[in-house]
Amino acid sequence: MPTTRRVVIAVFPDVDLLDVTGPAEVFALANRETGGRAGYQVQLAGRSRGEVTTSAGVRLVTDLCFAEVTEVTGVLDTLLVPGAVDLHPGGPVARIDRDVVAWVRTAAPQARRVASVCAGAHLLAAAGLLDGRTATTHWSTAAQLAADHPAVTVDPDPIFIRSGQVWTGAGISACMDLTLALVADDLGEEIALAVARQLVMYLKRQGGQSQFSVPLSRPPASRRDIDELRMFIADHLDGDLSAAALAARMCLSERHFARVFRQETGTSPAAYVEATRVEAARRLLESTDHPLDQVAAGCGLGSVETLHRALRKQIGTTPAAYRRRFRTTTT
Repeated sequence: MPTTRRVVIAVFPDVDLLDVTGPAEVFALANRETGGRAGYQVQLAGRSRGEVTTSAGVRLVTDLCFAEVTEVTGVLDTLLVPGAVDLHPGGPVARIDRDVVAWVRTAAPQARRVASVCAGAHLLAAAGLLDGRTATTHWSTAAQLAADHPAVTVDPDPIFIRSGQVWTGAGISACMDLTLALVADDLGEEIALAVARQLVMYLKRQGGQSQFSVPLSRPPASRRDIDELRMFIADHLDGDLSAAALAARMCLSERHFARVFRQETGTSPAAYVEATRVEAARRLLESTDHPLDQVAAGCGLGSVETLHRALRKQIGTTPAAYRRRFRTTTT
């Protein structure tokens, strides 16, 4: 008989829909990929049994009320807390649902692990679960989390962070990456990657990867040809991406190209190319055991010396130190 892994997801009015359904779908696909051997049983819990309207207007139906979660039979394996935000003139503000906070404070000690998605980290923090830990959340509410909870070390950059048996994830689609990491922790990387393929995800991102890829961290250019060039750069990192070569591709003089590129992207061609190559190097360091010379060649940085210099400049660490921190071991 498969081991039952009981996953309880908190829901409350205006909860972010994908924060709930995204993880649920990942767990369901893990069950399918293993022929049911994964044993995930997902339940929704709320203040009471019945319908809950999400931020998208779609209604969910809870299986249990909060008080029933620890009363029913079956070990509570994973407690997952999604988030919600209220929109204010100064930007989004994480909503603190006091009923959820009180329940999490009571239920968390009975769970094998606890995870938050997006602004759900604010609920874990309010329950005291993040004190003394490093945590992440959606970039738009990270400053609020740090201000409200000075005992928490807030890192707004990673997609997810694991601190012991407490996991925190960044916003929106990062809920899928966090849940894939939970599956990998339970069943191994092979199953997690199989689920990622079923989801048609571009790749299974590791926790150390930034919430923003280099192309996404800058707004779309007003010129379509510059946006197309940015995609070309990402697809040809091991090629000649010098300013002269890129200018020739754009049929512009090198000086005029540099001026247009900076105007559209806010940075120089050389700085943009280096940042994109460093991002690719980070992915290789996180997800492979390739020697550093292969990593440097694969991302277009050329030499180990250049790789060291670029990582120190961009993220303040060495390739070896970065790999030790963020490498996910394949089971």
